[in-house]
Amino acid sequence: MTLDMQKLEPLLGMMVTEIGAAANAALVLVGDKLGLYKALAAHGPLSSDDLAKRTNTAPRYVREWLSAQAASGFVTYDAATNIFSMSPEQAAVLADDDSVVNMTGGFYALAAVYADEPRLTEAFKIGKGIGWGEHCNCLFCGTERFFRPGYKGHLVAEWLPALDGVVAKLENGAKVADIGCGHGASTLIMAQAFPKSHFTGFDFHEPSVVRAREVGAGHKNLAFEQARAQDFPGGDFDLVTIFDALHDMGDPVGAARRVRECLKDDGTFMVVEPMAGDSLQENLNPVGRVYYAFSTNVCVPASLNQEVGAALGAQAGETKLTQVLREGGFTRIRRAVSAPFNMVLEARP
Repeated sequence: MTLDMQKLEPLLGMMVTEIGAAANAALVLVGDKLGLYKALAAHGPLSSDDLAKRTNTAPRYVREWLSAQAASGFVTYDAATNIFSMSPEQAAVLADDDSVVNMTGGFYALAAVYADEPRLTEAFKIGKGIGWGEHCNCLFCGTERFFRPGYKGHLVAEWLPALDGVVAKLENGAKVADIGCGHGASTLIMAQAFPKSHFTGFDFHEPSVVRAREVGAGHKNLAFEQARAQDFPGGDFDLVTIFDALHDMGDPVGAARRVRECLKDDGTFMVVEPMAGDSLQENLNPVGRVYYAFSTNVCVPASLNQEVGAALGAQAGETKLTQVLREGGFTRIRRAVSAPFNMVLEARP
């Protein structure tokens, strides 16, 4: 076999980049857990020794860590002074927990992906699913930390206002259910923004519900309950939401049907899903690459572990999602918002 060097060299270069990215992912966790990013952002420029002193860490480790971060472009190195710093953009992505562009949560989810690889490899052989609760615990906190910045930046400011008449109802006092709420980031953001409304987050994963209750403690208009999407309790809801979770469900049609049953006739079902086109070709881009990877590792296995096992995948696309909603009893469906990472669908009876 003769190799075409013009094709081989770019591929090898990409593989070097991939190996570097994978190896540095663990170092992002180190930097986040030890407060290295935060200290450098708050007090930099700093030498490696100074950063080690401020974080009570070993200087030799910190020097090598900073070198890797500089090579990755995560921190800035000044060769003339041999010191390191973080630009406002670097700090927003890595050091500021309140930033709407903070990305560190994704790296915690990656830790779970690698920890669970043996189980996934075995599942490939026999086609079985892997339950959400069977994953490494860092997946749950990583998922919440990854999605929370986007919800914080867009949910109240853009997504809810794009729905017909919903904000007015929330301001006056509405009854809301947030299905598949996980650690409750989306539910809490809405509850804080609309104190006259009452919000109940539902999730089938008990440890996540426990964590959500801890996070939401003290908010009188907020509650969390353990329940499945296809049979959660309650009724007469003005708004029901599902954030980045419908495609994970084994029976998404059953979930949509249950939402229709418990929704008021003039109520709204808001479905937030990963941004995707309807064909593979449309999704062959950096965002689609991330979602297909996590879908293979987490989303499809989770769905296959449940009854029906529809396995929509994280790149299901608007056409397939619309079909699910129609089969669940909704007749008026539209895309309310498009964003780089998400699409927001509005469904009405």
